[in-house]
Amino acid sequence: MHRTETVVIVVVMGVSGCGKSTVGRLLAARIGCRFLDADDYHPPANVAKMRSGIALDDADRRPWLERLNAELRAAETRGESAVLACSALKQAYRERLSAGLARCEFAFLEGSPELIRSRVAGRRHRYMPASLLESQLAALERPEHAIVVDVAAPVQACVDVIVAHLGL
Repeated sequence: MHRTETVVIVVVMGVSGCGKSTVGRLLAARIGCRFLDADDYHPPANVAKMRSGIALDDADRRPWLERLNAELRAAETRGESAVLACSALKQAYRERLSAGLARCEFAFLEGSPELIRSRVAGRRHRYMPASLLESQLAALERPEHAIVVDVAAPVQACVDVIVAHLGL
């Protein structure tokens, strides 16, 4: 695992199908740090609920967000940067994720609902059915302070935008 000269935590956020994992992995490789996918941290009950087509509520997300924050704080304590792919749909979730971190940047992957719907329709997620996209679009609170990335651009261009804003 590489250390970057400046420790930064980057949360690549947005609705399902916007490209969080793809952009996040490439970003982490580019800046030489660990990549975490929030999907890997959901407790079994959350996975079962989503697999059944039921959207998570705030109570479902609370322990998941706390676990993710603990992972990010641990990385920062070790002097390591990290990139997390996480929906982070609401401001309260973003506050929970960034609590106690010295430098946490959010990169908001934004695209038209039509583009996102077409991407979700063309993929198969291990537990997130396409039917839950509408609930995510409805729940999304556009971040006021984030690096905004247009996902209609090629993936490498999305990473370039984020890196340029981070100043790394």
